[in-house]
Amino acid sequence: SPCSGLTHESHRKDVEQVYLRCSEGSIEWMYPTGALIVNLRPNISPASYRHLTVCIKPFKDSAGANIYLEKTGELKLLVRDGERSPSRVYCFGYDQGGLFVEATPQQDISRKITGFQYELMSKGIAADLHTASAPCRPCSDTEVLLAVCTSDFVIRGSIQNVTNEAEEQESIIHVGVSKLYRQKSKVFQLTGESGNWRGQIKTLLECGVKPGDGDFLFTGRMHFGEARLGCAPRFKDFQRMYKEAKDKGLNPCEIGPD
Repeated sequence: SPCSGLTHESHRKDVEQVYLRCSEGSIEWMYPTGALIVNLRPNISPASYRHLTVCIKPFKDSAGANIYLEKTGELKLLVRDGERSPSRVYCFGYDQGGLFVEATPQQDISRKITGFQYELMSKGIAADLHTASAPCRPCSDTEVLLAVCTSDFVIRGSIQNVTNEAEEQESIIHVGVSKLYRQKSKVFQLTGESGNWRGQIKTLLECGVKPGDGDFLFTGRMHFGEARLGCAPRFKDFQRMYKEAKDKGLNPCEIGPD
């Protein structure tokens, strides 16, 4: 469940422990001095911890502290204070350690706020989001049919426009929706008097998405409040895959593909 997060103010040179029990949320540390140990303790059985991946995304203007991964007293620098890489996400296995946030020496600490969003997810989903080996390769039929069952959003739609953000190395796909099968959060909404459903999906700039004709089946996951593209076959290809699997009784789930 999402958390509203926690605002932490500390004016002593010391180390404080913070415990977070939600699977996603944010931390904001105003006027950082000393250090914070952030303990993520989600409400699941500890036996499942090793299957978890933690991802953090620093706020755009986060400053005043270094963020380390800490395990048994050893520190590994994760985010350097003032490192400016917009929308960069840092992920690590839950069992690789906890977060140690240490304030950097400041002439004027009153202006600094350190903060980041965090998400805990199963390793399978994380690998799915960051398919490091080939993030732009087309999905196989089996992957598409599985994506239909497990994705946070599944829609039929067309590409209205694509905006490229060179600095963030991302493309924003502006999608016109003709059928909404599922959405976990309200990314796709009715707009204007025309009563059309629209929304935005992000993907990597290197995938070279271009506006094109025809309908696609867009699937993907929510990640830090944004829709991230998963499998996106042409809709007619999806209909073919779906029918073939259904005829063989191999469909992992039902979704009326018309």
